[in-house]
Amino acid sequence: MQAKPRIAIAGFQHETNCFGTTKAGLAEFEMADSWPAMLQGEQVIRETRGMNLPIAGFAEAAARAGMDLVPILWCAAEPSAQVTDEAFETVCTRILQGLRAAGPLDGIFLELHGAMVSESHPDGEGELLQRVRAWAGPDLPVVASLDLHANISAVSVELADYIAIYRTYPHLDMAETGARCVPVLQHLLAGDRLHKAFRQMNCLIPLHAQYTTATPARELYAALPPLEQAGVLADIALGFTAADFPDTRPSCVAYARTAAAAAQAADHITGLFTRLEPRFSHPMLTPQQAAEIACQPRAGKPVVLADVQDNPGAGGTSDTTGLLAALAQAGAQGVLMGLVHDPLAAAAAHEAGQGGVFRTALGGRSGAAGDKPFEAEFQVLALGDGTCRYSGEMYGGGVATLGLTAALRLKGAKADITLVVTSIRNQCLDLAHFTHIGLDPAAFRTICVKSTAHFRADFEPVASAVYPVAAPGVFPCDLGAFPYTNLHPDVRAIPAKG
Repeated sequence: MQAKPRIAIAGFQHETNCFGTTKAGLAEFEMADSWPAMLQGEQVIRETRGMNLPIAGFAEAAARAGMDLVPILWCAAEPSAQVTDEAFETVCTRILQGLRAAGPLDGIFLELHGAMVSESHPDGEGELLQRVRAWAGPDLPVVASLDLHANISAVSVELADYIAIYRTYPHLDMAETGARCVPVLQHLLAGDRLHKAFRQMNCLIPLHAQYTTATPARELYAALPPLEQAGVLADIALGFTAADFPDTRPSCVAYARTAAAAAQAADHITGLFTRLEPRFSHPMLTPQQAAEIACQPRAGKPVVLADVQDNPGAGGTSDTTGLLAALAQAGAQGVLMGLVHDPLAAAAAHEAGQGGVFRTALGGRSGAAGDKPFEAEFQVLALGDGTCRYSGEMYGGGVATLGLTAALRLKGAKADITLVVTSIRNQCLDLAHFTHIGLDPAAFRTICVKSTAHFRADFEPVASAVYPVAAPGVFPCDLGAFPYTNLHPDVRAIPAKG
């Protein structure tokens, strides 16, 4: 009987905001936040089973395909500034040690992000792939999954035999993307050869304009299934604008049985992208305009205001107060806001106890121009330990770790605002971030989320309208506010129209 192919699997994920305020050290990869804590050995399969993660999707599909998996390590850290050299070298070393200790292997699957910048390596994934390929040699198949926001380098395309990229934002297809690597790996194991084509675009797309359910990203991704029906495997990365290095930009990869077919597909996608590029300019509201909308008489579903430039899922601090201050100044009623990252305020709320009242200078420690703490009295509505089981489609099956958490109501003001304050940064992308502490988002007139687009999967069905808001933050969607120093000279930013 033929032996099962032995496939090593590992994951190392970070989306780097080079303009962020804090770096990702080893502790950030070892802790639980919106992702699980660092997993090693059999934990990698056991603790991710059923989750919407590429490594979980790959493991399930590989098991069905009769592969023998050798799990090594999986870790991720909440997006932030650069990954420290200590963290990068430690994780890379553990992955390489795991490969060396695995015994004979027939292939490798890596779950990566594609926008990792370390203190010493602007192309974190390319550096890891170089080390893996140096150990594996030229013939061992290496396949990888990348995030839709990846900034892909030619080095990564050259070193990986196949790269699959998420096709949805919000990322509802992470597990599916991992699973897509399995049949390709089977073909590679059978001796088939894939020719590659790689193209990069000369623009930057604001993250709030990358939403794939809306135009023009919807039309762009609609081009992929027909190519697949024609025998070409192609994927598109829209890029992560805050990872400041020469490969920061959108790109596409194509794989086919002939070099000509791969090149033709990549050129087709490039041409389509060029035609659609002007339509990626999406407007944002000012905080004052958002407050005016929040104050309008309304019945039925709430409106959602997305504080897109303070998204912790893009390296934001999740504690800016520009939108909060505008809503309070306007006297907005029935407002729910989250998640505000302020460990000191969360601790003070737990000390005051449920029903207690305390005064604090909330948030405002981002260092972003125009941001400052919001000083006020707050009443404690509810307290929690921060264990929040996701209920939405994107992270369903997982658990968010928020740390000490509190629901607070603004006191002594003309506005009626309720906030959820946490001790660990998490992107507000799931209704459970509110419901786990006893709040019903549907009971409010306005919901404010610190997220750029991931919230849409769970919040759009309960909303009457969604508006991106450009309050101060360390993840500008107005790309002209980024002090870039390492972009390719041909790359230009698509404006976010006001």
